[in-house]
Amino acid sequence: MLKLRKWDPFEELSTLHREMDELFKRTFSGIAPTWFKGEWFPPVESYIKEGKLHIKADLPGVDPKDVDISVVGNQLTIKGERKTEKEEEKGEYLVRETSYGRFERTFTLPEGVDTDKIEASYRNGVLHISMPAESKALPKKVEVKVEEHKEKAA
Repeated sequence: MLKLRKWDPFEELSTLHREMDELFKRTFSGIAPTWFKGEWFPPVESYIKEGKLHIKADLPGVDPKDVDISVVGNQLTIKGERKTEKEEEKGEYLVRETSYGRFERTFTLPEGVDTDKIEASYRNGVLHISMPAESKALPKKVEVKVEEHKEKAA
């Protein structure tokens, strides 16, 4: 005889969660998928401080000579490459989380930045780009107006 069992949606979500974890482990463990090979995306932060737009990119292990910074119109592009130490790999890795290869990041610059006075420096694996920014480049706060909800009488 069959037993009736109370349906638990959280149990099904837990099963789905485990299956998704397994999918990600199979997909991203060991060697990166073919669509990631040869390219990586360094983390970047940007902010405006003391009248300047600052962009910082974490580029550990990248030779500053292998970094190209260009500005076309209002687009700033950072290109480069982190090269592997050896062309030939021997042995098997237990853990390999470092990405190697080319990278390219492009940013749309806000109005009011002076790209003629752009400066770039590299220290401790961090690329720091700065340029003067006018006050119109600063973020503007937009107030959200709350409207009252009126219910219709039946």
